[in-house]
Amino acid sequence: MSKYALYAVGEVVLVVVGILIALQINNANEQRLQREREVGFLENLRDDSEINLAELNKFLVTRKARIASAEQMVRYFEGEPVEKLEDFVYHNIHVQLWQKFYQNNNTYQELVNSGNLGILSNAAIKRELLDLELLYKKMKSDEDHMRFDFEGYVFTPFFDTIDLDPMTKSFVYTATGGQSGAQVPISREDVDKLLKDMRFKNGFVLAIYMNNVINAKFEELITRTEHLVELINNEIVGTP
Repeated sequence: MSKYALYAVGEVVLVVVGILIALQINNANEQRLQREREVGFLENLRDDSEINLAELNKFLVTRKARIASAEQMVRYFEGEPVEKLEDFVYHNIHVQLWQKFYQNNNTYQELVNSGNLGILSNAAIKRELLDLELLYKKMKSDEDHMRFDFEGYVFTPFFDTIDLDPMTKSFVYTATGGQSGAQVPISREDVDKLLKDMRFKNGFVLAIYMNNVINAKFEELITRTEHLVELINNEIVGTP
């Protein structure tokens, strides 16, 4: 009986050890698959971030050029002679061209909507993602504010005062180096009317201010996004 009991205990121990080994192997496989999913999300987040970086840098350059045109318009209002009406038209319409930044956050939205944000094990990466989302919302709020200013101070007096057709043709001609548009006569009378409109001038003053505000957000977004990409790269490199 003692030999049979010892044999039975040995069998139980072997079964338990086998179960524990199987569980360990299963857990290891699950962790490996979970890590592979996490790395896939991280790679997609990095791709989205690099797309955003390219767009942010492009928009930053564009908005700086718009600020330069708005500053030139203010100088016209403050007495600098408009020697070439085409230059007035170019800087005027250049400021008014409206572009809104669209963030590429497809992977982040997928993580949130599927409840998989917790798959990201690096707390610094999750924190940076959340901070970037908040910063994008603040930047978009500034864009909406600038759009509101433009509608009241720039678009309305401009469209109510002049014939848009020759000015748009002249702008396109200047902007494309003569490849498109047309070199058409610009009404000096229309330009003089606009230069006497204080609301119109204030629109360009606001354009300078709001573009600078948004550019500051762009610069912060660029710095934070570069940091996020660095964090992601370090996390992926550390993958076993």
